[in-house]
Amino acid sequence: MTEKFNSKVQSINSRLSIQVSLTGLSFLIANLETKATLFFSENKYPDPLTPEELLFEIEKEISKTEKLSLEFEEILVVYSTKMHAAVPLSFFEESRASEFLKFNSKILSTDFVAHDIIDSQDIVVVYVPFVNINNYFFEKYGSFQYYHGVTSLLKGVLKIEGHSIVPKMYLHLQGKMVDCVIIKDGSLQLCNTFSYRTPEDLIYYILFCMEQLKLNPDTIPLFLCGNIEKGDANYEILYTYIRTIKFVENQTSLTLEASHKDFLINNTLL
Repeated sequence: MTEKFNSKVQSINSRLSIQVSLTGLSFLIANLETKATLFFSENKYPDPLTPEELLFEIEKEISKTEKLSLEFEEILVVYSTKMHAAVPLSFFEESRASEFLKFNSKILSTDFVAHDIIDSQDIVVVYVPFVNINNYFFEKYGSFQYYHGVTSLLKGVLKIEGHSIVPKMYLHLQGKMVDCVIIKDGSLQLCNTFSYRTPEDLIYYILFCMEQLKLNPDTIPLFLCGNIEKGDANYEILYTYIRTIKFVENQTSLTLEASHKDFLINNTLL
């Protein structure tokens, strides 16, 4: 459902949600009361941009789109990047947050490290937001909330699988990135994000994860969500090597959908 756009109503009753990744941008304006979509735009880039190039694209998109320059009651920014790590809350120290990232991400001493806490599971998601982009949004809109997209994925999966004993794998595909989550005995075993170019890259990463955790592709159930459908190249290669593949029946329970638009519409994390 899309409502007729009204700037006077929008400035009081609407939320602007922005999904930021190095390979794409999404802007969604939705009515806070009805949840109806007032505006949506999405840009995808064939090759990853730098944070500086991404900021240029954001500024360009906002400057040419009058609807994005108005006031909003809420601003929400979702980062979808590979630079994250899931850490047990008992191990986490904010002053040493960058140490949790240095083993699987290339970070600089000047990088700002943020974190999201998943209270119900005692998990902290540590990640690097783009400071130049955060600064721009603050100058443009004032205060806003932001978090990492994998935080939402983990909340949804752990809510579904909190009492599951057998190991299960969840894949969320968006663009040329895949979030991989493995659950066993209701607890998180692995959470990582990979970039890939071909279906062969994708299956390599997935089988490698299974091998490292000594999981059998003939027995572990694999659940798919995001930008994948039965019959496409990614699905076919996964189906070739993994015996049990299912789609998440109610993807809104993960606040994740095939498109960035649906992701932002169904997001209820904050």
